Amino acid sequence: MATVRVKSGHVQPVWAGHPWVFAQAIERVEGGATPGDEVDVVDPKGNVLGRGLYSPRSAIPVRIVSRRAGEVLDAAFFRHRLERAIATRRALGLPSQDTTAYRLVHAEGDNLPGLIVDRFDDVLAVQFLTVGMKLREGMLLDILGDLLRPRAIVDRTPVATAKLEGFEAARGVVRGEAVTAFGFYERGLRFRVPLELAHKTGFYFDQRPLRARVEELARGRRVLDTYCFVAPFALAAARGGAAEVLGVDESAIALEVAAECARDNDLTGRVQFAREDARLTLRRAAEGRGFDVVILDPPRLAPTRSSRENALGAYARLAELGCRATESGGYLVFCSCSSAVDLGALTRALGSGAARAGRIATVLERHFQGPDHPVSAAFPEGLYLKALVARIDDR
Repeated sequence: MATVRVKSGHVQPVWAGHPWVFAQAIERVEGGATPGDEVDVVDPKGNVLGRGLYSPRSAIPVRIVSRRAGEVLDAAFFRHRLERAIATRRALGLPSQDTTAYRLVHAEGDNLPGLIVDRFDDVLAVQFLTVGMKLREGMLLDILGDLLRPRAIVDRTPVATAKLEGFEAARGVVRGEAVTAFGFYERGLRFRVPLELAHKTGFYFDQRPLRARVEELARGRRVLDTYCFVAPFALAAARGGAAEVLGVDESAIALEVAAECARDNDLTGRVQFAREDARLTLRRAAEGRGFDVVILDPPRLAPTRSSRENALGAYARLAELGCRATESGGYLVFCSCSSAVDLGALTRALGSGAARAGRIATVLERHFQGPDHPVSAAFPEGLYLKALVARIDDR
């Protein structure tokens, strides 16, 4: 068994349960580890801190999977972890008659770093984010197939991530019958997302609780949903009794699918769609009649910590536009899916944007990713999704 020895000044976070061993924390690697191997992580005195999978090309060469010295990472081990993840979702009431799609395995949050599994009714979408998990693909798919009996399993591993880890992403159906779209229900709303359109694994399940809240806020109000994708926020608002709903996205295909989803849910005529840069829509609303509820859920603006400062400026500018486009007494829903941007930083960006807009933003609610995206207490980076619901008033 190869050994990764951690430098003395870097032991504490690993000992406390953080699953990542960064390259700068490693003193040396002993025993000739190769990509994907099991390795023991030890402190300078040789005390075992855990066992993980080795990714020498990554800035995070080891992700710890087990804290038990000598534990073998075999099929029985991974089956137990997957069974526990499934049991956790069942305790959350997932799946249900109204919700048939959700995050089934959330990497570090389920003590399976490098593995994501989303369930879309009877189809699974998987991502292998480390070479170690990729090399165990066959075993993991066998276990998932045995436990859940899916109609198909689709590989959604990002090509760029695979390249960084040193393997080729499969992308597409890897088990079962051919599928061309993910069909599922979320809180009783029906969605069908073609595979060629689907972002990441296919859908943004992490915002499910916030969509339920937006549905409550929308009654009798005019709602603008920017960066709407296939319009889960917009459809929730329309079903909630909004007086008017406008969904905006730059993707023509996404808006076509959004319109189809509106028809499938008998919401045609209660929600409108426009293909446009969200910033232009916000500026137009600021110059004319604003909206009572404005949803800002942009793509990740800070993919890394090195891009954080530039991203915070972009968030502040977006918040300014959102504040200007929101009627006095209305609500701004301001989101960030960047783990590098914490709740405090997002709140300050909102405050800065409100000041530039000459408005007052009062944060009434704070929301995070849903419980099917669990966060280890030792891994605060796992709390990546933050959202503020703020009332916007004139000064």
